[in-house]
Amino acid sequence: MIEQINNDLKEAMKTQDKFALSVLRMLKSALQLEKISLKRELLDQDVLMVIKKNVKQRKDSIAEYEKYGKTEEMENLEKEIQILQKYLPEELTEEQIDAKILEVFESVNPTSMKDMGPIMKTLTEQIGTVADMSLVSKKVKEKLMNL
Repeated sequence: MIEQINNDLKEAMKTQDKFALSVLRMLKSALQLEKISLKRELLDQDVLMVIKKNVKQRKDSIAEYEKYGKTEEMENLEKEIQILQKYLPEELTEEQIDAKILEVFESVNPTSMKDMGPIMKTLTEQIGTVADMSLVSKKVKEKLMNL
């Protein structure tokens, strides 16, 4: 996956796509920081988590810019998200997320809100790279409150 990002970075240099080049350089630097913090080479799963984190940061920023009517910044962030999302696998549908939550609930057999941590840990390991974890967290919390 890192090889693909490097190839796309070289391609952006060749085509002089300054916007894509800056996004890919930022991604490469985020990956380098992650590699240093983990003290090992990154696996594809690590790369996916870094990309997902960057996409989430941009989505959060879009929400902030929206409050202040900064449309140009919002459009730039949306372009950045599009560039980053091409490296992410297709996200799970809500039905698939619900099914996975149900599966984990059956294995963990929670009794109260105190079980949220182990449930979320298991779900993050299983679907963290292919699901919106804030949505998953919200759904788990609702399900735990209805026990």
